[in-house]
Amino acid sequence: MYTTKELFEEGHSLASSYIQSFQYPWEALSGIKSLILSIGEKLSKDEYDNPKEGVWIHKEASVMPSAYIGSPCIIGKGTEVRHCAFVRGSALIGENCVVGNSVELKNVIISDNVQVPHYNYVGDSILGYRSHMGAGSITSNVKSDKTLVTIKDKENGEDIETGIKKVGAFLGDYVEVGCNSVLCPGSVIGPHSNIYPLSRVRGVVKANSIFKKEGDIVEKKGNV
Repeated sequence: MYTTKELFEEGHSLASSYIQSFQYPWEALSGIKSLILSIGEKLSKDEYDNPKEGVWIHKEASVMPSAYIGSPCIIGKGTEVRHCAFVRGSALIGENCVVGNSVELKNVIISDNVQVPHYNYVGDSILGYRSHMGAGSITSNVKSDKTLVTIKDKENGEDIETGIKKVGAFLGDYVEVGCNSVLCPGSVIGPHSNIYPLSRVRGVVKANSIFKKEGDIVEKKGNV
C-alpha cells in the first residue's frame, strides 16, 4: 500500500508538510478545512487578495466572473479558474493549475501544476504534482451502498479499512487519467501511471503502469 511519502514529493503544495505528516493520504481528508483556514490567515496581503471570509486568491491567479468560489479556499499563483467552475469549499489549489469549465471541487488538495480542465468532479481527494484528469473524468467519493470505504491492494493482498464514508481518489505525482474515466471510492494511483480513457478504476494501481482495463495493466517503459 502506497504511503503519502511514496505518492507525493515534498514541496509542491502549501499542504505538503501536512500531507507528509500522515502515513496514508486518506487520513489527511478530515483536516483539510482547518488547514486552509490556518494557512490562509498567514498568507501575505501583498500577494493574496481576500475577497470574502475564508477565501484567499493570489493576485497573479485568474478567476473568471462566472466561477463560484466557496469558503474556505486558497488559489495559488498563476492558476486559472475558468468559466462556471464550482469550487464548493475546502479546496486548496496550488500554483499554475487549471480548474476548467464546469469543474466541481470539494474537500481537496490540488498540488502545483495540476490540470482538471473540463467537466471533472474531484471530491475528498488529493491530486499530486503535475497530475492531469482528462475531460469528463471523475472521482467517485461515496459507495452506492453508503458503507465505509476500504482501500484494496489486490497485488499485495492488502485491504485497509479507512473508517470513512466519503473517500475519493489519490493521484500520485505525474499521473494521467484518460477522458471519461471513473475512479471509484478509495482509488490510489501510483506516480507516473497512465489510465486509459473510459476506464473504471478500483483499488491500487502500481506506479509506472498503464491501466488499460481491470486485469490488463502493463509496466511503462520510462517515466513519460
